[in-house]
Amino acid sequence: MAFDPSAALDEEEARTVRRLADLSGDYRGIVEASMNSNADDEHDPEGATIAFERSAVGALVRAAREHLDEVTAARGRLADGTYGVCERCGATVDPARLAARPTARTCVPCAVSPG
Repeated sequence: MAFDPSAALDEEEARTVRRLADLSGDYRGIVEASMNSNADDEHDPEGATIAFERSAVGALVRAAREHLDEVTAARGRLADGTYGVCERCGATVDPARLAARPTARTCVPCAVSPG
């Protein structure tokens, strides 16, 4: 079966939207739990854990939103005919890389080389 970038991006988007929904729920739960407790992040040994969890989940939410932006950008490249073309060197991005990472902007050599 041939690689279908549009289907791969649809799948990537759906997976990320589900993850974002789960993480957003987790974040709300942490915030609500901390509001209903008398935990003092500065003086309570458990407080630092609550603040850390809130921060960690918040970072994961931001990362999921950024990934959705990457999916949107990949759809734009698909529409303008530049999908699968390395943004650094102009070479064709290996279809196996795109299958594994549909939002890839670069070929493997450019992704692993500095600069």
